[in-house]
Amino acid sequence: MIGGGQGAFIGAVHRIAASLDGLYELTAGAFSSDAAKSQATGVLLGLAPDRVYGSYEELITKEKQRPAAERVQVISIVTPNYLHFAPAKMALENGFDVVLDKPMTFSLAEAKQLRAVAEASGRLLCLTHTYTGYPMVKEARQLLAAGTLGPIRKAYVEYPQGWLSGFEEGGANKQAAWRTDPARSGVAGAMGDIGTHAFNLLEYVTGLQVTHLCADINTVVPGRQLDDDGAVLLKLSNGASAVLIASQIAAGEENNVRIRVYGDKGGVEWQQVDANTLQVKWLDRPAEIRRTGTGYVGSFAQHNARVPAGHPEGYLEAFANLYRNFALTLQAREAGETASPEALDYPSIADGVRGMAFIENVIASGQSEQKWTAFTV
Repeated sequence: MIGGGQGAFIGAVHRIAASLDGLYELTAGAFSSDAAKSQATGVLLGLAPDRVYGSYEELITKEKQRPAAERVQVISIVTPNYLHFAPAKMALENGFDVVLDKPMTFSLAEAKQLRAVAEASGRLLCLTHTYTGYPMVKEARQLLAAGTLGPIRKAYVEYPQGWLSGFEEGGANKQAAWRTDPARSGVAGAMGDIGTHAFNLLEYVTGLQVTHLCADINTVVPGRQLDDDGAVLLKLSNGASAVLIASQIAAGEENNVRIRVYGDKGGVEWQQVDANTLQVKWLDRPAEIRRTGTGYVGSFAQHNARVPAGHPEGYLEAFANLYRNFALTLQAREAGETASPEALDYPSIADGVRGMAFIENVIASGQSEQKWTAFTV
C-alpha cells in the first residue's frame, strides 16, 4: 500500500475491503512520505520492519528486487489524486498490478498517459468506484442490458453531501483542505470528488456513454477555490437524456447516492441509504422490490453477495467486491484461464480516463456561454 497512514480515512477502508475475502495479504507499505510515520503505521499493522518503506520509489524498487515468490503482486495507491500518477506509472512499469483510488489522476492528460503505460506493460489496474460494487446496482445493470425494461429513455443520478456547507478548509479539517485546493485536487471540487462517482454510476448502470453535456457549476461558500455544487444535463449514446446532480453544500445530507433509469416498459431505482433494495417499476403492473441475497436475482448480483437475504451488506462489502473481482481476474490470468464475466466486472483504467474527461468537460461547460458542448476524451 502507498499512502493510508495514521489518520487517513480511505486507507483503512481499502485495508478492510482487501482483507474481507482472504484473497490478499498486506505485506509491505509506504504509508507516508515521512519515514518515521510510515514505520509507525507498519508497527500498528504488524508488518515486518524491512517491508515498511519511506517512499513509494523505495517500495517499488526494493520489492522488485525480491524473489518472485516473496515480492508483492498488487500495489494499492490510496493517496490524494495529485499523488496518483507517478507511483501508479512506476508500479505498472515495474511489473506490478495496481489498485487505485478515484479520480484516477490529476488531469486528463495524465490519465491518457497512464493508460498508455498500462497497455505497454500488460499489467492491470482496478479503479475503486465503490458504488458499482453493490449487488443491486449490478442487478439494475443486468436488467437494463437484457432489455427487460425496454430501450433507455431517461436517467437521473445524484450525489448530495452537506459536509462542506461551511468553510471547513479554513480550520483543521485535512480532508476539506486538500479536496478544495486546486493544487491538490485539480480543476474540480465537488464534481471531481463525488461528481465522478455519479458519472461512473450512470454509465455503468445504463451501459451507455455520455456524448454531450450542459453544466451549471457553482461555488457557494465564500472563500472556496473550487466548485461545491453543480447540475449537469447529459445526452447519452443512444439519444436518451439524463440529469446529474452533485453537491457538497446540501446541509443535512450524508452520502445518499441515488440513480433512477427509465425504459419504455418500466424503470429501476436504487439508493445507498437502502442499498439492499432495488425497485423495479412497471408501466402496466405493480412495482417490484428485489433484494440482495435472494435466489431470484441475476448472476452478477448473486456473485457479489456474501450472506443470505435479510442480512444487510453495505459500503465495505461493495468496496470489497472490487478487490475480490480484481483478485479473481489476476488468479485466472496466473492460471492461464479466462476470468468469468462476473470476475471481470470491476472499474478499469478505461473508466478512469472517462472520469477525468468528465471533470474537464463539465468544468469547461460550466465556464462556457455555449448551451451544449460535445463530450471529448
